[in-house]
Parts: sequence; C-alpha cells; structure tokens
Amino acid sequence: MATSTSADGVYRVIDVVGSSSTSWEEAAAHAVETASKSLRDLRIAEVTKLDVKIEDGKVLAYRTRLQLSFKYEG
Repeated sequence: MATSTSADGVYRVIDVVGSSSTSWEEAAAHAVETASKSLRDLRIAEVTKLDVKIEDGKVLAYRTRLQLSFKYEG
C-alpha cells in the first residue's frame, strides 16, 4: 500500500490576467492578490503571456497572463 505525502492531491489550473500602469511584475502581483481573495490554497503561478496596451504610441498598461494552480479540497 502506498503511503500518502503532502504532495498528493488534485489541482485545478485557471487563467487570470492582471494589469498595471507600472510593470508586468505589478500586474502579476495584482492578479495573484485578487485571485487569492476568492481561491484558497494557491500553489503555483506560471506566466504564460506578457503584453501591453498602447494608445497614441504610448504604453498605457502592462498585462500579465498567469496560470494559477490551487488544490481541490476533499
């Protein structure tokens, strides 16, 4: 019989996009902080895409797309 470890479990992965007028890092932090208000036990955030919103030749916002994983509760 296999023994259980703390790494055992089932995880869900979702996409979220954060934005910031300052940086991609701040956009990612906003996405994680906001998601953590409604999702528990966030585990990993993987950056999948970086882009910027441009208007009149100027960057208005940095956007970071993340894949967040969290553990299903039993």
